[in-house]
Amino acid sequence: MTFRPLHDRVVVKRLEGEEKTKGGIIIPDTAKEKPQEGKVISVGPGARDENGKLNPLDVKSGDRVLFGKWSGTEVKIDGEDLLIMKESDILGIVD
Repeated sequence: MTFRPLHDRVVVKRLEGEEKTKGGIIIPDTAKEKPQEGKVISVGPGARDENGKLNPLDVKSGDRVLFGKWSGTEVKIDGEDLLIMKESDILGIVD
């Protein structure tokens, strides 16, 4: 199945967090925080302004992005955990 987001929405896959601290302590799954970094899987065509003009998104598929801790809606597509969020929920692109 393929999924294509609408308007200014973006599909993001969370990148896995660190398994241990800098000091070498292993963090159990129950104590881990959800990562706030992800990879853009798919983007919508963009939002329309008041005049109906299409404004394309600044992010593209493959970008590594940072987003807020509680951003987006979690969904499962083809057994894969993904997030769907608006482009405005993305804080920035990691180069």
